[in-house]
Amino acid sequence: MTTEAILKKLGFSETDRLVILHADDVGMCQATLSAFDDLWQAGGVSSGAVMVPCPWFPSVADYCRKNPDVDMGIHATLNCEWNKYSWGAVSTNDPASGLLNENGYLHHNPEVTIAMARSQVVEAELAAQVTLAIKNGIKISHIDSHMGTILHPKFIQGYLKQALTQRVPAMQPRTTAVGVMEMGATDESLVLLAPILENIETQGMPLIDGIMMMPLDQPEGQLEIAKHMLANLPVGITHFIYHPAVDTPELRAICPDWPSRVANYHTFMDPEIRNFIKIQDIHIIGYKHLREVMRSK
Repeated sequence: MTTEAILKKLGFSETDRLVILHADDVGMCQATLSAFDDLWQAGGVSSGAVMVPCPWFPSVADYCRKNPDVDMGIHATLNCEWNKYSWGAVSTNDPASGLLNENGYLHHNPEVTIAMARSQVVEAELAAQVTLAIKNGIKISHIDSHMGTILHPKFIQGYLKQALTQRVPAMQPRTTAVGVMEMGATDESLVLLAPILENIETQGMPLIDGIMMMPLDQPEGQLEIAKHMLANLPVGITHFIYHPAVDTPELRAICPDWPSRVANYHTFMDPEIRNFIKIQDIHIIGYKHLREVMRSK
């Protein structure tokens, strides 16, 4: 489905700029759920994605059951990046699967997972995460990727297959999307992805025209950083990532980048950013809107 067709189905013109204000890592710890709830109530976020293997997943599921209109997807989680806080897989506890380290936790680095895990194992893990979320009452709006691991050409077919099976969008940029190279894509990977994306687009999968992420290494001046990024959104739909969290002792103990996560939260709680979005004539949507477009085809 072309950008123009998606925009038309959503009721916009072919020159409009749309943004999904997306909260990553929901359920990684308690601070992320509190932040998401505040932002959802304030209109500072239009979508989020839950990390199903993480300890706070049950609380996110409870929140979604109590707030059935919330836009919550699956943050396909194949890695755990923290040194003092870890989680395992949903589908297996066997290190021989290639998903887990010798202690039974997901690998820190995507490169290790890509090297060691078979595509069938990763596909089964994603299916288990999606099944568990649905079983616990989450009306999933989409599927996206923690640390980009499942977007690797080795795993992406299973990722897109699961999204098509559930009839929900996968967060998948076009090969021409603004920001795709900054998110780790290479010329080689884009060549490999081109026919795959062409195929799923013909099946009605909405693709993304831009992908941007707020910095996690620059806690100062984030309001101006956000304004600059939003002012430069391309025509079409942009997946705009940030990692909001309230300031708690747990967050500080887990994440060396906690100041930036807290700054992400305060930036998008600030009414000034929503006023700026209006002034820029940017339209905020969620993945639920793209899910409706996909299911209408």
